[in-house]
Amino acid sequence: MLLDILFLLAGFGLLVLGGNWLLRSSVALASRLGMSSMMIGLTVVSFATSMPELIVSLKAALVDSSGIALGNVIGSNVANIGLVLGVTLLITPMNIPRKFFKTDWIFLIVSTAMAMFFMIYYDGIMRWHGIIFILYLSFFIYFLIKTQKPSYSKSNQKRTKVYEKWTIIFLYLVLGAGGLWLGSELLVNSAKSIALSFNVPESVIGLTVVAVGTSVPELAASVIAAIKGERSISFGNLIGSNIFNILSVLGITAIIQPIIVEDVRFINNDIWWMLGFSLILLPMALIGKKYRLSRPHGLILVLAYLAFVYLAF
Repeated sequence: MLLDILFLLAGFGLLVLGGNWLLRSSVALASRLGMSSMMIGLTVVSFATSMPELIVSLKAALVDSSGIALGNVIGSNVANIGLVLGVTLLITPMNIPRKFFKTDWIFLIVSTAMAMFFMIYYDGIMRWHGIIFILYLSFFIYFLIKTQKPSYSKSNQKRTKVYEKWTIIFLYLVLGAGGLWLGSELLVNSAKSIALSFNVPESVIGLTVVAVGTSVPELAASVIAAIKGERSISFGNLIGSNIFNILSVLGITAIIQPIIVEDVRFINNDIWWMLGFSLILLPMALIGKKYRLSRPHGLILVLAYLAFVYLAF
């Protein structure tokens, strides 16, 4: 038990370092390529911070632990908005680009709806569902590239001056992704071991312990980005991670090993929480000062997430 606790703390440390390295390389990359901060958050940072979910879900599916594989994605998407966005908003409010609800939010809702449809009517995610997810993800990335606007600015050039060399950008990108991956491995394995010692069901472990563990990279990257004033990267990272979790994590995992719904609680309860947390962003953005999420919104999200965890147990 003591060794598991030490691994848990080491995992958190690596995740914080990895989040910081990934953020620094991503901002520099955005400036060098003329990409907007929102887009770099939706793509590069999102994909890197979604790698732990992919590794965990794939590993779980291959050893016939579909409860962990599916619960990890559902729980992570709930945690990304309820816990990570909620905590980030408690630290600092943020504005949401108006175009978000015309583009990125639509992709998120459609991705979530597709996953729900396949799970309800096919009792799982089959290989051909995974292929559909990957094709839709490719279209999402293509759409972002075609519609994003160049964002070269003096402020961008100034803040990335230290990292203007491609070798330095690539080095921090690799270090950041590696730190997030290794930190997540340590955190998830130790947390799972601790949870199993208390005889907690596999589906609950996937929805809570594993999901929160694999969401810590998003938490680290988003909080660090928000503190450093990169709120677009912070918000884009969370939304992009949820899209990547469904389309790439479930998609790739299902192509390699179909995911079967063995616990009906996923269909009867958990996927509806996942949809609800995605939908709630729209009314929140329109209530009060439009297109601005504040600390009260963050408190609501955190409380809602705590309710989800309580009901899971």
